[in-house]
Amino acid sequence: MDINQLSQGLDTIWVVLTAAMILLMEGGFALLEAGFVRQKNAVSIIMKVFVDIAFGALVFYLIGFGLMYGKDAGGLIGTSGFMLGGGLGHIELSITHETYWLFQCAFVIAVISIVSGAVAERINFRAYILYTIAMTGLIYPIAGHWIWSTGGWLGKLGMIDFAGSAAIHGLGGFAALAAALFIGPRIGKFSADGRPNIVPPSNLPLASVGAFVLWFGWFGFNSGSTLSATNGSIGHIAVTTMLSAAAGGAACILFTMFRYHKADPPMVINGSLAGLVGITAGCAFVSDVAAILIGAVCGIVMVLVTELLEARGVDDPVGAFAVHGVSGSLGTLAVGLFATKELASETGQGYYGLFYGGGWQLLGVQALGLAVVCVWGFAVTWLFLKGINRIVKVRVSRDEELVGLDVGIHGVPAYSQEHDFIEVHEFRKDVKG
Repeated sequence: MDINQLSQGLDTIWVVLTAAMILLMEGGFALLEAGFVRQKNAVSIIMKVFVDIAFGALVFYLIGFGLMYGKDAGGLIGTSGFMLGGGLGHIELSITHETYWLFQCAFVIAVISIVSGAVAERINFRAYILYTIAMTGLIYPIAGHWIWSTGGWLGKLGMIDFAGSAAIHGLGGFAALAAALFIGPRIGKFSADGRPNIVPPSNLPLASVGAFVLWFGWFGFNSGSTLSATNGSIGHIAVTTMLSAAAGGAACILFTMFRYHKADPPMVINGSLAGLVGITAGCAFVSDVAAILIGAVCGIVMVLVTELLEARGVDDPVGAFAVHGVSGSLGTLAVGLFATKELASETGQGYYGLFYGGGWQLLGVQALGLAVVCVWGFAVTWLFLKGINRIVKVRVSRDEELVGLDVGIHGVPAYSQEHDFIEVHEFRKDVKG
């Protein structure tokens, strides 16, 4: 075996393992969201995660990957590589196209999982399946093509989004905001005068374990984006990822102690995630100190945006927009400020940040790309939901929402006891009748 074969083998193992780490994040999403929602809707969360994985993988294989990484047409869309059927020779990597698809498949599953939390406890399961097909087959792949593909117009302009603060989290976060606005708040979330009511999480320990699983998977998310086991920046990427997440959590602890006179557990959980989201674009390009600053800012702004959304009557049960949309936006812009000349040159980027003498060009490109991707995610999600609503109602009925989606939609509660099975049996008879 020569050195090239050995390197290719190592790269393949690295990419497959990090893809598996990212896929494990779906377990994190499931635990986090199930812990944040009420007990009567925990099963519905798990079922949506299975939709994300099952339908997301199949649709991305059939359509999405080709639209995202196929031969470029005008910088806007890919036109080859559907079902990995050829026309992918322009992708020059040390790994096979199948291996690359697997890694990118884990990414697309993460995107749709962001939206699922914002519509928790009131979305129709059939409508969610249709939207998942739209997101994984069209919305995300086209935006991803603009940034990451060979020939994508934003990539040509010099946009830097190493692991997806904009392409994944900004897009997913603004799509989540559109979905939350379209579907409306949960029954009882806001009083008649518009004041928000507290809907207590069902299981904060469960949610915290979900956050830790996501934190673990994020090392695959960011470090795996090198696509090479021998890339010298892997260690630095892992360190900036860790520091930003820690800073987000620490900032939330201190800020909520100051603001509420007690550390707020859900905010702290989301603060760490906000730090992870914020560093995703620039993890390979910024210094350790910048990573701490980015994480801290994202954590604090997440708290303020969560409060603002509630004040405006927007119901986002898990904070998807504040964590992903806002922190993803801040992280994308932060690259234009903090990308160092040394790190940018080491990773083959010609542009670097304003604070390091790089001028305004990179920041301007980052702002343009961010705006385009976020508007695309919001607008197309809204249009698809309007279209889906003509086929099947996007929101469940009032009775289904009140009884809970677990029994109302799926016919089984998350936490069962003997008498519960009698109730479910009777419910199923009623439904069939």
